[in-house]
Amino acid sequence: MTSIVPALDTRTAEESALQAVLLDMDGTLVDTEGFWWAAEVGIFAELGHTLGEEHREVVIGGPMTRSASYLIQATGADITLPELSPLINARFEELVDGNVPLMPGAARLLAELAAHDVPTALVSASHRRIIDRVLHSIGHEHFALTIAGDELERTKPHPDPYLRAAAGLGADPARCAVVEDTATGVAAAEAAGCRVVAVPSVVPIEPAAGRTVVRSLEEVDLSFLRSLITGIR
Repeated sequence: MTSIVPALDTRTAEESALQAVLLDMDGTLVDTEGFWWAAEVGIFAELGHTLGEEHREVVIGGPMTRSASYLIQATGADITLPELSPLINARFEELVDGNVPLMPGAARLLAELAAHDVPTALVSASHRRIIDRVLHSIGHEHFALTIAGDELERTKPHPDPYLRAAAGLGADPARCAVVEDTATGVAAAEAAGCRVVAVPSVVPIEPAAGRTVVRSLEEVDLSFLRSLITGIR
């Protein structure tokens, strides 16, 4: 007679633990999505075109190449992508002027991760020049690694940025918790095999398998992020 005994969970504590936290920047840690939109609206107004809100939902969270290309095509503006991208970046820098507001709960979460020595990376579709500027407000010291959109051949929504961040921290993507605010970023993190916390900033994001949606970073702490990983079966 053969008895069937449920298999024990043989994973080690390390295998079932949170190994790293990977965080988006714009709209997730810093309240900059409005600045980006204002920069785009302002530049296109100078080119003789009005950007409606319907365009905002398309460009939010995307890399500059995708967003700018879409806006050129949608408006028919007489400008090339290499000409437009630096104009938008420069206008964004003028608008933020070194004073970037953090999202509610961001400072507390970053401080908690640092206090518990959790490997943390900043993973953004923004260019390195922009990231380095915004980091003056967020704090370089909070991140062991930062990934910029112009440092990769493929950025969000492709998984490459999150795969590189996990590799750079020596972490298994499946044991990484990602915090994102846009569908584009969520798609990138999920494609990389990470567990995702979505904190929608402008466009709603629906819950899904492997994805948790919260209203604010104030609902996210280290215990919450650890539970996403220990809950994996």
